[in-house]
Amino acid sequence: MDADALNILAQASGWQIRLTGSAIFTPHPGEMSRLTGQSVEKIQSDRINVARQMAREWGNTVVLKGAFTVIASPDGTAMLSDVAEPALASAGTGDVLAGMIGGLLAQGLDHTAAAAAGVYMHCAAGIAVAQKLGHAGVLASDLLPEIPLVRQGLTAPR
Repeated sequence: MDADALNILAQASGWQIRLTGSAIFTPHPGEMSRLTGQSVEKIQSDRINVARQMAREWGNTVVLKGAFTVIASPDGTAMLSDVAEPALASAGTGDVLAGMIGGLLAQGLDHTAAAAAGVYMHCAAGIAVAQKLGHAGVLASDLLPEIPLVRQGLTAPR
């Protein structure tokens, strides 16, 4: 769940207990603020623990986007991306990430693995685009040609 889906949830009281099945939430700090009622400053000051706590409470995987994206699973496991790429801070890049994660889920990865792999490939595509186009003015669509190249790079030679 990303963007407007998160904003709709934030407006629905008790959504946490009405949501059935498993999901992956991909909020940026502003969306996480609306979902939790915590300030953006509080979230940013303790990103790993906030993501971990919400993943536990919601019983779902949380991808707290931003510089050094956090992936947290309901069992309390958390992973931290080592990438802070400004090219990924433009409108629509989160939609690309959500689509990548959805595609990985459809290929059979579990929620945490799909989220972690999606974040990794998304960051790698962002870095590749930034090397070609610079860090500013990148469009979400600029990531699309890079994704298959990143994916190919993950395949071990035979």
